Amino acid sequence: MIPGIVLITFYFAFPVFLIYLTHISKFCSKVGAVVMAYVIGMLIGNIGIFPKQSQAFRELLASSTSLPRDQVNELFQQGITTENDVIANNIASLQDLIMTLVIPIAIPLLLFSLDIRRWLKLVKKALLSLVLAMISLLIVIFAGYFLLQHGLAEAWKVAGLLVGIYTGGTPNLAAISTALKVNPNIFILTHTYDMMLGAICLIFFMTAAQRLLNSFLPSFKETAHLSARELSLSSQQMDNYQGMLTRKGAPQLLKAFGISVLIFALAGGLSLLVAPSVQMVVAILAITTLGLFFSSIKAINRIEKTFQLGMYFIIVFSLVIASMSDLRSMFQIQFLNLFLYVALAVYGSMIIHVILSRLFKVDTDTTIITMTALTFSPPFVPVVAGALKNKEVIISGLTVGILGYAFGNYVGVAIAFFLKGF
Repeated sequence: MIPGIVLITFYFAFPVFLIYLTHISKFCSKVGAVVMAYVIGMLIGNIGIFPKQSQAFRELLASSTSLPRDQVNELFQQGITTENDVIANNIASLQDLIMTLVIPIAIPLLLFSLDIRRWLKLVKKALLSLVLAMISLLIVIFAGYFLLQHGLAEAWKVAGLLVGIYTGGTPNLAAISTALKVNPNIFILTHTYDMMLGAICLIFFMTAAQRLLNSFLPSFKETAHLSARELSLSSQQMDNYQGMLTRKGAPQLLKAFGISVLIFALAGGLSLLVAPSVQMVVAILAITTLGLFFSSIKAINRIEKTFQLGMYFIIVFSLVIASMSDLRSMFQIQFLNLFLYVALAVYGSMIIHVILSRLFKVDTDTTIITMTALTFSPPFVPVVAGALKNKEVIISGLTVGILGYAFGNYVGVAIAFFLKGF
């Protein structure tokens, strides 16, 4: 029990220290608390602090990150799993629980301070960017299949998995894996390669991407017709966590937190009324809708620092999920073609999407947030929006991500069976 308490304390306390560093160090301020959490989390997850799962246990996990504790203990008694497997599973269960809690609570807090009327002007660009992203993805999926299929077992299934990953992230990947009956080893490696290559891509999005893409794509300022003063104020407010725990600010934030928990509970209840395969879609849609509804209430919209409180939970999420990464599986040479296929899907689709965005004059921030929503799923939208210092694109990103959740499974399975016929 003590290790679990220590781990929970670390996950929730260390982000406070990272936020403090951004206030006392110009370098840390430029890097950002989210990026630091991601890098440190990856280090923690790969330097031997956490016990590693055995190959037999990995195969038992299939598309899950953990198994019920009673089941794992029973397998341990039978000699199928090791003591390290039991400990690793307990840690993974705790990590899953934290991620399950913090994201649904964070999203409403991030939405409470948004201006819905301004967002309505951005929807068209977001949907156009979604179409361009899908075109880019399908180009590289088909190209990669015909280039690499002969050196890759069940390449048609991998094509379906990649469509799932880049339309809805891990949830779609798991659903399509189940539908296509993908070999557990292929699933694990595809997910691992995606996490590793995606981590590089995510760090790029949160650091140099905006500056680089602004050199040949329209900037968000030009597209959204925002004044320099509005952008400056938005950036300063997003990075300023001071005053959150004052006698005046703390009670107001506690009220906002309570409303966010209530939204989480209501959305969770609604999701139980539908099939398990679409529960996540319904939950995220309900959370987003209720968050937007409450943001239209002036008394809630005017509460200060709700966005910063939401970003705190996003930093917690970043630290947890990064600590779950495993770098070892990436370097298995026999799966070189799989690695190349995933790399082509990640970077090839991104390059084509940027080219199409230039042709159709889609701005930099909308392009980046669309790629984020599809590649990493909606929970990462606020992460990247925070790094971009542009909270106005959060709702656009969540909209794109929800649409990706909704149709990703269908497109992934359809593409897989279509390619199987060749």
